[in-house]
Amino acid sequence: MTAAATALAVVLVVFLTSLGTAKMLAVAPIRQMAAHVGFTTAAYRRIGALEVAGAAGILVGLAEPRIGALAGAGLLLLLAGALITHRRAGDPLREAVPALIAALTVAAYLAVLWGGIR
Repeated sequence: MTAAATALAVVLVVFLTSLGTAKMLAVAPIRQMAAHVGFTTAAYRRIGALEVAGAAGILVGLAEPRIGALAGAGLLLLLAGALITHRRAGDPLREAVPALIAALTVAAYLAVLWGGIR
């Protein structure tokens, strides 16, 4: 694995674990966001669990890049759903920035990783 892929993986693991944990713990701002976009707190907790699982997959990907690629693909789909949800809720761009940055970072991770796997 290249240094770039490793650096992107570390950033994603920290970011997604933090975000996913906040969702699983249902901290107040997360509960408000869930209600705003029309999700229950339980649904947001499940989304948080998926984020943490994806982060774990990327972490495993440091040793087994194919697992990291699969986790990244799943996270990219999850983040696309987040962006669509923000759009449907009529949120301004600033509300979707964390999901957008995470999606772009996952895409960069996959692009760098793909070059190393081939």
